Amino acid sequence: MYEQKTKETDQSVVAFIENVDSPKKREDAYKLLNLFSETTGFEAKMWGPSIIGFGSYHYKYKTGHEGDAPLVGFSPRKAKVSLYFAPGDPTRAELLQNFGKHTTGAACVYINKLADVDEDVLKKLINNSVAFLLKTYPQE
Repeated sequence: MYEQKTKETDQSVVAFIENVDSPKKREDAYKLLNLFSETTGFEAKMWGPSIIGFGSYHYKYKTGHEGDAPLVGFSPRKAKVSLYFAPGDPTRAELLQNFGKHTTGAACVYINKLADVDEDVLKKLINNSVAFLLKTYPQE
């Protein structure tokens, strides 16, 4: 049976941020913490060893695979900051056109620093992702 690797933990979000090597990434992590908290209204929780997530949802795929994941989140990694939004959100691509300097992966958007992006667009990405996931996977 598959066991999900990234689960919500009781680890301290602040302790995790304090251990980020780069002072600039640490500063951006605190700014992102405030921005995500204020935008979502959810308390920040650690998911696995390195993802700061906000809210959660339970997903179940047609294959039978299911699990829990944060609605949105971020991780201040060594190379870039990973921002986690809903895969499949139809508004994401359009919003990213005005987001600023970034690259994308399947579910992640990568930025070098917060100053490279438009914070208003970031708030829209967060809100749209949360709304999309709650509509797609209604809480029971």
